[in-house]
Amino acid sequence: MPLCAWLLAHGSSCLEAVAVLFGIVSVYLSTRENIWSWPTAIVNVSLFFVLFYKSGLYSDTGLQVVYFALSVYGWYEWLYGGTGHTELRVSRTTPRTWAILAGVGAVAWAVFGSIAARLPGTALPWVDAATTTGSLLAQWMMTRKLLENWAVWIAVDVVYVAMFIYKGLYLTAVNYAVYFALAVLGYVAWKRSLAAQLA
Repeated sequence: MPLCAWLLAHGSSCLEAVAVLFGIVSVYLSTRENIWSWPTAIVNVSLFFVLFYKSGLYSDTGLQVVYFALSVYGWYEWLYGGTGHTELRVSRTTPRTWAILAGVGAVAWAVFGSIAARLPGTALPWVDAATTTGSLLAQWMMTRKLLENWAVWIAVDVVYVAMFIYKGLYLTAVNYAVYFALAVLGYVAWKRSLAAQLA
C-alpha cells in the first residue's frame, strides 16, 4: 500500500497508524462516557502490544495485556457497576482510595522498574515503569468512573510524549499529545457530568 510505504519511509508504520486511530477514537468516546470506548480500546491495546514488543518497551508491552483485561472489566462495570447493577456514574476519588493508589503505585513502580532494568534491550526502564504504573492506576480509575483518572492521564501523557519522541516513535508521540488534549477535555466533561448528577 502506498500509504504504508510512505509511513515506513517516515519512521512509522501502518500498524502504528491504525493503533493510533483506534486509541484516539477510544479515548474520545471515553470523554463522552460512551460504552463503545471499551471495544475500541480492546482493538487499540492489541495493536500496541505488537508495536511496543517490536520497540523493546517491555513494560508497555505487558501493560497492554493488563489493559485488555481492564477494558473487559471496564465494559462490564460501566454497564452494571452502579447501584443495583445499573449504569455506573461519575464520582470523585476518596482520600482513602488515593492513599491506597499511592501505596500500590510506589510498590508497583519499584517492582516494574527493577524487573525492566534487568531485561536485555529494555529502553528507559525506570521511566517506562513509571508510565506503566501511572497508566495502570489511571485505567483502573477510569473503569470505576473516578473523575480524577483524567488528571493522572494528563501527567502520564506528558511523560509519554517525551519518551516516544526519544524512541523515534513520532506518530505515537503525536497520538499521546492528542490523548493529553482529550484528557483535559475528559476532565472538564466528566466534572460537568458529576455536577449535573449532584444538582
